[in-house]
Amino acid sequence: MTTVVETDTFVTALRAQGLRYHDRHPFHRAMNEGGLSPGQIRGWVANRFYYQVNLPRKDAGILANCPEREVRRRWIQRILDHDGRAGAEGGIETWLRLAEGVGLTRAEVLDERHVVPGARFAVDAYLTFTRTRPWVEAVASSLTELFAPGLMAERLAAFERHYPWIDREALAYFRARLTQAPRDSEHALEVVTEYCRTPDEQAAAVAALSFKCDVLWSMLDAIEAAYAGR
Repeated sequence: MTTVVETDTFVTALRAQGLRYHDRHPFHRAMNEGGLSPGQIRGWVANRFYYQVNLPRKDAGILANCPEREVRRRWIQRILDHDGRAGAEGGIETWLRLAEGVGLTRAEVLDERHVVPGARFAVDAYLTFTRTRPWVEAVASSLTELFAPGLMAERLAAFERHYPWIDREALAYFRARLTQAPRDSEHALEVVTEYCRTPDEQAAAVAALSFKCDVLWSMLDAIEAAYAGR
């Protein structure tokens, strides 16, 4: 008989990965404490765009591999949130507005001239993971959003407090994620707890989330090294 691990224990193990979330990274802490220069802020925004622009591709990969219609019907909202639709701009567009708000041009962000190799490698590894691993593991990797709402609120307040040179209208992406991230993480957690029932499945889900934490941390490592002193 297949052993089933208690859901509460599983969820606790997933949430414990928050101790490895990138809000604890020195670069991120410096950003929220007002310790970054305009050049460092611009470097973060330009490199993070490479992550943002690939999120719809990541979610399309999950949809392509997912056999469950009800999961697909809800998951597709993530693509619309980032790509937008007629009459409603999405997260990619609002991130480009953030880039303009910190002094970058759309052209230099879109052509990825500022993306450092380490950040590109981390994002590409994440894309490969979500396309090649079992779909529910890819869903589990998205659960960094469990930790995102508090981070997003803190980031928004920090930008408004410490970086007055940034146009407040350019922070629209962060405001939108205050409601989108809790909705998305709730759904992903429902899916993972429903479809990961055995110890092996649950261990793989926790490992997937740990890997995603590594991706985000590695991105900041690369950005911090590239923009030190700028």
